[in-house]
Amino acid sequence: MDISRAEQRILHHLAQGGRIEITRDGKAIIDIRCFTRDGWVYPSLDLELFRKLKRKKAISSSSGKPYRITQQGLLLVRSELNNR
Repeated sequence: MDISRAEQRILHHLAQGGRIEITRDGKAIIDIRCFTRDGWVYPSLDLELFRKLKRKKAISSSSGKPYRITQQGLLLVRSELNNR
């Protein structure tokens, strides 16, 4: 399955130890932020991209913790020199 360049970038950050944190107001999602392993916020994550990654089961969350990359996500992400 091919994934877009934007999805690829997010998965690279997550594969290196990043996380996605969401803020909710009841059931509605208010804010989504992708943090790199260094704690920087990656600005190009929006709700549509987040939902695509969830639909492909590339990311998941358990027990209210931040979203992390899954085994399926690791299979989807293409390796790069800084990711090997």
